[in-house]
Amino acid sequence: MEKLKIIGGKPLTGSVRVSGAKNSAVALIPASILADSPVTIEGLPDISDVTILKGLLEEIGGSVHLENQVMTIDPRNMISMPLPNGKVKKLRASYYLMGAMLGRFKQAVIGLPGGCHLGPRPIDQHIKGFEALGAKVTNEQGAIYLRADELIGSRIYLDVVSVGATINIMLAAVLAKGRTIIENAAKEPEIIDVATLLTNMGAKIKGAGTDVIRIDGVDRLHGCRHTIIPDRIEAGTYMILAAGMGEGVVIDNVIPLHLESLTAKLREMGVSVETGDDQIFVSRAEKMKAVDIKTLVYPGFPTDLQQPVTSLLTVASGTSVVTDTIYSARFKHIDELRRMNADIKVEGASAIITGPTSLQGAKVKATDLRAGASLLIAGLMAEGLTEISGIEHIDRGYSHVVEKLQGIGANIWREKMTVAEMEQTKNS
Repeated sequence: MEKLKIIGGKPLTGSVRVSGAKNSAVALIPASILADSPVTIEGLPDISDVTILKGLLEEIGGSVHLENQVMTIDPRNMISMPLPNGKVKKLRASYYLMGAMLGRFKQAVIGLPGGCHLGPRPIDQHIKGFEALGAKVTNEQGAIYLRADELIGSRIYLDVVSVGATINIMLAAVLAKGRTIIENAAKEPEIIDVATLLTNMGAKIKGAGTDVIRIDGVDRLHGCRHTIIPDRIEAGTYMILAAGMGEGVVIDNVIPLHLESLTAKLREMGVSVETGDDQIFVSRAEKMKAVDIKTLVYPGFPTDLQQPVTSLLTVASGTSVVTDTIYSARFKHIDELRRMNADIKVEGASAIITGPTSLQGAKVKATDLRAGASLLIAGLMAEGLTEISGIEHIDRGYSHVVEKLQGIGANIWREKMTVAEMEQTKNS
């Protein structure tokens, strides 16, 4: 086990290149199961979730080659093997294997999702969709069993806008008989990315990126080459970090349209943000203003940037209120930020931040992926030494984060943990 050490207060400058989207990768890789010839995905992020998925596809008989962010998957010899335990439990998005395996084999056994502890990740909308397509779904000993004689297209209305359910139903429906219509579908860029891959494989999908998606089932899907979109959450994290400590940072390989909600908030705070075709230039404000932020489904402010932006708001003048309407329990980072001298209190689904405060380095623990990002940002802005444990969470979603930060001037490094520290971390 390792920890991160940061000596804060160093101004950041230069350019940082954004990796492929984690939230696309975890759906694109399972989607390859549906093909009858090899699928190549380019630009994958170098993160633990991708490695775990590679192992899972190999476990069910796929041959997978991963080199220089390019993965080639040959799904021809895959079998419908149950995956109730093991690697599947480490993955928060393991449920995409359900839709893909149900679509191809008409049956699947998948252990319930693992990954970050953000409170319950309900999969009732996924199950509703699978049942509408004709599958029988049961929960037995913590694993979901899916079985269908055949899948038949259906009209499915999602009660809550869910990225996971939208993608999962798409995966199951592309090889179903007849037409499937998903109403109140999520509109995130990652959904368009998955639909693009499936279309390149021969699927018939219309309306991805709108709230109604129409899918006409086809008999077979073939392999193809696909390049993943850049990670808007990683890009947003670097934008926030540059707003806190940047003396001009270029964020490269981005789609600025995907980050408009964050760009608007940073400008409202007084931060200078300039956008190009595939780059964003950010430098910090002389004096930052407090703002109120409410997370919403895309194109609203992303819940995945709520924790990172909370760290930035500690140095803004005035009182900011951050409300998370997506994951109301996503405030585990607040206690850690308080250790660093932040003035924040939680009321219901809102965090109330009073600033500006000068953050102080401390020993803190990342409890989930985006909490880890928020502590990274706080550590870079704080005086003195910050030590972050639980960095396996950060490695799930941020590719080469230490090297990228060192490249723009951050004083950050990894260290092995002592046995005593490991024990302490396990028990805390």
